[in-house]
Amino acid sequence: MVFSSLIFLFCFLPVFFFVYYLVGKKYKNAVILAGSIFFYAWGAPRFIFVILGTTVIDFYIVRAMAKEEGKSLRRWLLLVSLAINLGLLFYFKYSNFFVENLNVCLQWMKIKPMAWTQLVLPIGISFYTFETITYVVDVYKRIHKPLRNFWDYQLYIILFPKLIAGPIIRYHDLAGQIYDHTEHETAEHKLRGFYRFCIGLGKKVLIANVVGNAAATIFDLGGNLSTATAWIGALSYTLQIYFDFSGYSDMAIGLGMMMGFRFPENFNNPYTAGSITDFWRKWHISLGSWMRNYLYIPLGGNKVASKRRLFFNLWIVFLLSGLWHGAAWGFIIWGAYHGLFLVLERLFLGEWLKKMGLASFIYTFFIVLIGWVFFKTEHLDASLAYLHTMFSWVPDTFAWRPDKEFITMTALAVFFSFFTLLPFGQKIQNKVFFESYTMRRHYIMAFVMILIFILCAGRITITTFNPFIYFRF
Repeated sequence: MVFSSLIFLFCFLPVFFFVYYLVGKKYKNAVILAGSIFFYAWGAPRFIFVILGTTVIDFYIVRAMAKEEGKSLRRWLLLVSLAINLGLLFYFKYSNFFVENLNVCLQWMKIKPMAWTQLVLPIGISFYTFETITYVVDVYKRIHKPLRNFWDYQLYIILFPKLIAGPIIRYHDLAGQIYDHTEHETAEHKLRGFYRFCIGLGKKVLIANVVGNAAATIFDLGGNLSTATAWIGALSYTLQIYFDFSGYSDMAIGLGMMMGFRFPENFNNPYTAGSITDFWRKWHISLGSWMRNYLYIPLGGNKVASKRRLFFNLWIVFLLSGLWHGAAWGFIIWGAYHGLFLVLERLFLGEWLKKMGLASFIYTFFIVLIGWVFFKTEHLDASLAYLHTMFSWVPDTFAWRPDKEFITMTALAVFFSFFTLLPFGQKIQNKVFFESYTMRRHYIMAFVMILIFILCAGRITITTFNPFIYFRF
């Protein structure tokens, strides 16, 4: 069940919030938990027992770890929990990939390939595994006490707005809200949550789906692909993945606000970044924060004896970031590609970019756009073939032509990707997302958001192209 589906918008959501607002404060968490279990089971009925089972095991391991004073046993309990969660992630997400590559090597050596049953990936396993790890590690480090009962922990993991595709919320950032989030469940928060949800829905349905449909068509053209069309396809996917994922994050944050939860921001106009370093401060912020706190800093972070070790740490983090996104060489190359430019910016490129002014934004967007080709195609040979078409001259084959809807939505996508570079754009964004609302602004926003909701609902009914890119991660 995706947020931009008719069954979610007109069946699940109204029923859920009707029951949620009807019951007393004592039962609100029970309603959220029941709704979240139903939400996940709808899309992955076979795997709901995996997530429920692992949360049971983790809860009792962590509770025992929190009570234990001996460092040795606490460390062993930590390792057991990490082994279970990372082991399940590896089994479901990466075993197919490693067996396929092992079989390629075996064939080269003329050895019989290994027999293997292809596994189906549980929805959102990468996201809830990382949140489980934050719970285990934060309790181990005594950053926060464990939750008091199993149902509270189950709610933290399976909370449906952020369950499938984030944001990845660190345990100690949400722990207090699990016990009492109703203090922020005001009319103001409910309205602003609804506005935020509609903004995300508009990003997804009206923009991402349109440019994404074009990107899917273009990337599938194969030998009919021309140079100009290849560039349009790369730009379309660049816009799609941003509006698709940031739209989902906006919807998740909005749904959380309507229940009184405060989720962290996940995007901050990443295509306005002036360097790749800056891009990763603005793109998928919750993943970057997780990688920094639970991988980069434990490796030594910036506090290392040599630049060689610093660069090694950066490469490891971004190689694993690429692998986290998917079990394919394209994702690993994409992570290494970004790691390369981060290292170059630490060496000398960063100082150059500070002096380049507007050119630094053009450079960053160009580097990011090229990287998305590896991400989209997933396989190195397909990525190189696509890039070869982009950087050589292949005349127009007339295999694809933009229509008026694509041109309009691409123009809007480009505008909204970069409009905060101008002072008026940043001012508008602050008024919509962060500043207090007057009644006049509420009336305007309510009218505009209802209109966007109606347009989105109408479009959903007439199109079948409605994927969420990050659902497969």
